[in-house]
Amino acid sequence: MRVGICLPISERESETQATTYQFMRELAVAAENGGADSIYVADHIFYRPPDGEPPVGAWESTAMLGALADATSRAEVGPLVFCAPFRNPGMLAWLANTLDEISGGRFILGLGAGWHQPEFDAFAFNFERRVSYLEETLEIVVPLLRDGTADYRGELLEGHAGLRPRGPRPKGPPILLAGRKPRMMQLTAKWADRWNSVWYGLPTDKFHAELASLVHACEAIDRDPATIEVSAGLIITDKTSQPNDDKQLCGDVDQIAEGLAKWREEGVTEVTCAMEPPSLATVERITRAAEQVR
Repeated sequence: MRVGICLPISERESETQATTYQFMRELAVAAENGGADSIYVADHIFYRPPDGEPPVGAWESTAMLGALADATSRAEVGPLVFCAPFRNPGMLAWLANTLDEISGGRFILGLGAGWHQPEFDAFAFNFERRVSYLEETLEIVVPLLRDGTADYRGELLEGHAGLRPRGPRPKGPPILLAGRKPRMMQLTAKWADRWNSVWYGLPTDKFHAELASLVHACEAIDRDPATIEVSAGLIITDKTSQPNDDKQLCGDVDQIAEGLAKWREEGVTEVTCAMEPPSLATVERITRAAEQVR
């Protein structure tokens, strides 16, 4: 089972300063040096808390991923996940191809439909048709990355182009989709190499139900579910006075390792660990726990 680290890219609620790139880089390098298999960042413009507090801002994810890809040499890097409606599909394919080049073939193209409506409203993205936009994006992006050409005209999007120059991998980066509802599972079954579900501590009935839905979607199109790698996003906290539960993994290295082992028993291929709060000490606990589980 691979173990990845999710880096903070946004301001933290109640704080006015986002994590600096320098600190993100330190976390990424420490994670890679400690044996982490992957490094992820989220993709948001901002987040508006429901309680009326000021919006929480974020750095632009593609620029950060390019810098982090250059700062590392072994771990995979990718978004968890790009919001497809924020970008034209042609530019999304070129971004993915270029990030795969910068990383030397370590980029993962994570995609989703988005969920935070205030972001859509602020920049006139179509929130109601976001899953349709993702669906048509995949019709363009995947052929461009896999075969180097796209010739598609849909209701919302079209793309007629060839991708040049090609990146380091003949079939481009792996496609990771994140989603849980039936339509998203259908898209995952059709297009994805990997699927991600978030956020957890220990495995839950919700995770089991989502996984069963993915299996059903694969069977409906005669695809072997085992050909899709399954990953789960975990919350790792610095709390030491409470046991692990379904919302977070807590405690020392041994306690975190115990929680990771539960996910390995579920058969997941990768866990992606978000830190609350982010720190070099928590990176060390995660990577040491991962070493135990391996």
